[in-house]
Amino acid sequence: MTPRAINKTAVIGAGSWGTALAKLLADKGEQVVLWGHDPSHIDALRRDRENRKYLPGATLPKTLHPVNNLNCVADCQCVVMVVPSHGYREVFTSLIPHLKDNTHLISAVKGIEIGSRQTMCQIMESELEQVSRGGTMFIGVLSGPSFADEVSTGQPTAVTIGFIDKSAAEATQLLFSTDFFRVYTSNDIIGLEISAAMKNVIAIAAGISDGLGYGLNTRAALITRGLAEITRLGVKLGANPLTFSGLGGMGDLVLTCTGSLSRNRTVGLKLGEGRTLHQALAEMTMVAEGVKTTKSCFNLAANIGVEMPILEQTYQVLYQDKPCRQAVQDLFKRSLKEELTRSEFE
Repeated sequence: MTPRAINKTAVIGAGSWGTALAKLLADKGEQVVLWGHDPSHIDALRRDRENRKYLPGATLPKTLHPVNNLNCVADCQCVVMVVPSHGYREVFTSLIPHLKDNTHLISAVKGIEIGSRQTMCQIMESELEQVSRGGTMFIGVLSGPSFADEVSTGQPTAVTIGFIDKSAAEATQLLFSTDFFRVYTSNDIIGLEISAAMKNVIAIAAGISDGLGYGLNTRAALITRGLAEITRLGVKLGANPLTFSGLGGMGDLVLTCTGSLSRNRTVGLKLGEGRTLHQALAEMTMVAEGVKTTKSCFNLAANIGVEMPILEQTYQVLYQDKPCRQAVQDLFKRSLKEELTRSEFE
């Protein structure tokens, strides 16, 4: 079935990234609703025309309509999910009764659910099957190196949107593309989702390294070997290896491991400087997806038998109180091996 034309979009999640994407579309003149769970927050968005809590300084256009009722998706041809992974399933399940057939469903969330070890697109597929939802839905993912603050101010940015259906990919590519926001297409949904989730884990490790006072050599090693781990996991799950050298892979990994706006790198930085995980999270106002994703990816890798030493050490720091410096030392004490052998990715 051919996707219908996109005349109205619902962005579900009024945090920084959801607001930035909604503003991007509204600035183009698109009709957009932005849903948030907190009525008082939505009232503030309507009153101030600004998300002062999560994206201060970005003016919300008149074509952007903040709402707090999930029936807002009923007349939308595109629904963009931007809620944290731990609440994703509950919110998506609640909006299913309001969806129209032939809707584009896009995940812009970078995480894996802990209990099920499912990606966000897999959650949408499974929940639609659970309720025996009739009709066709087009499920995809938006990913790539894109800090919300920079997108909201029109900084040149390139991302990738993934759909199995080519016409759905092209329709949403056209919807999101602007003269500063360039969108590429892909059909490798699992590759994009694994990259998006795991790069946050590696960013925590990179932040730990920086917090410990290690230099650029160490950070470069973590990024490179982190990409090898991400690729191993993704290929095992059926991803295209080329995805990991693209915007959703290497591009997003480099940004998140090095950028000062990275929440996950910030968590790692605080840990490396000596704070506990509880202290580090208490000092932040926004969700660092990599903390929960470390646990879900650790369980996923163990379940399917993929060796991921950086992930393992990060897990031990976060959930077993392992000293950060000891984790780095243990990575370098591992038995020596050849780099980039074919067997490493099989």
